[in-house]
Amino acid sequence: MSKLVRRAREHSQSSDFTSAQKLVLFHLERDGPATVSALARAQRVKPQSMRITVAGLETLGVVKGEADPTDGRKTLIDLTPTFRRTLQASRAAKEDWLIRALQAQLSPREQATLAAAVGLLQRLADS
Repeated sequence: MSKLVRRAREHSQSSDFTSAQKLVLFHLERDGPATVSALARAQRVKPQSMRITVAGLETLGVVKGEADPTDGRKTLIDLTPTFRRTLQASRAAKEDWLIRALQAQLSPREQATLAAAVGLLQRLADS
C-alpha cells in the first residue's frame, strides 16, 4: 500500500512541508479554521511550538490569520484560497493517475473486486 501511495505522490505536485506542517494543513482542510491554541491541542504540542509551525506556513503563503468574528481577541488560522486550489489540483492529479493505472492494469473483474474491497475498508474506517 505504501508503494501505491508513493507512486501517487509522484504524479502530483511535490511539497517540502515538514511533518508538523503537513499535520496542521490536514487539520485545517478537514476541520476548518482554528486558533493556534486549538491546533496545538489537536497535535499535542505546546502553543509556542505551534506558533513557530504556523509562522512558517504563513511565510510560505499557505495559511493566513484573521480575527475571529465571534471574539476579536482571537486569531483564526485558515488555508489561503490559493493553497486550497493547489490542494485540489494535487488531489485531482493523484486521482487521474490512479484511474488511468486501474484501467490500464486491472481487468474489469479485478476493478469490480477492488471497488467492493474499498467499500469494506471504508466501512471499517468509519466504525
